[in-house]
Amino acid sequence: MVSQKDFIKINDWLWEIPKSFRKDMRVPARAYVSEKMLGDCLRDESIPQLINTSTLPGIVNYAMAMPDMHEGYGFCIGGVTATDINKGGVISPGGVGFDINCGMRLLKSEHLEKEIKPYLEKLAAEIQKEVPSGLGRGRQIKLSIKQIDKILEGGVPKLVEQGYGVKEDIENCEANGRLLLADSFLVSDHAKNRGRDQVGTLGSGNHFLEVQKVEEIFDEKAAKRFGLFKDQIVVMIHTGSRGLGHQICTDYLRVMQRAVEKIWDKSAGQRTSLRPI
Repeated sequence: MVSQKDFIKINDWLWEIPKSFRKDMRVPARAYVSEKMLGDCLRDESIPQLINTSTLPGIVNYAMAMPDMHEGYGFCIGGVTATDINKGGVISPGGVGFDINCGMRLLKSEHLEKEIKPYLEKLAAEIQKEVPSGLGRGRQIKLSIKQIDKILEGGVPKLVEQGYGVKEDIENCEANGRLLLADSFLVSDHAKNRGRDQVGTLGSGNHFLEVQKVEEIFDEKAAKRFGLFKDQIVVMIHTGSRGLGHQICTDYLRVMQRAVEKIWDKSAGQRTSLRPI
């Protein structure tokens, strides 16, 4: 059982469980959280999962957890590790779970809290109407496979081109919202079909769309550069790739499971040649 007493305080936002805590730990486990957040993290299995991650073969330096850490499938959500292939390092394609490309987005407004507060109930109702949410829930209109292919390969620029965003959205996304090597041919039709009615939907689990306000400014200069000000209304969105991403992960986990059985020829003691099936 892990408790807050087992952590060494590195500074106000970094805590460490030393390698000596458990015999099978290969590196220390570190959590980038405040003291209060650390207490919250102990309510689920995220810390034990972080410690388990520190036992991975070939792991380098630390098993780390970011401030959004919470319980996952293997790694804790928010878990980060690096492994060295020359030291027997492992590849974990589904470390934290199946929802590939899960991420956060903060949308700014020019409104103050006092301007929006009288309309919060109506605003919440309108958001619920326009943004389908919940397990398995999609839109009434389904995109074609061809349209899904264009989104998979074109990314954010393709959506902006269709009027679902602005130029600044492209500039403010990692890799400009599109990976140049993306190839929709490598995504199964089953995965594409699962995502046809889910583009622009929220999903379930820890995904959310929340109307927030900027409560406090700690760095005036940085806040100004980001266009943030006190009592400003912003919208935070956390969502992922829904059924499409889950299926992609499932498909390639199966490929890797088959590969593991072939990767070592026990009779010859040599690595075999592999390619995705």
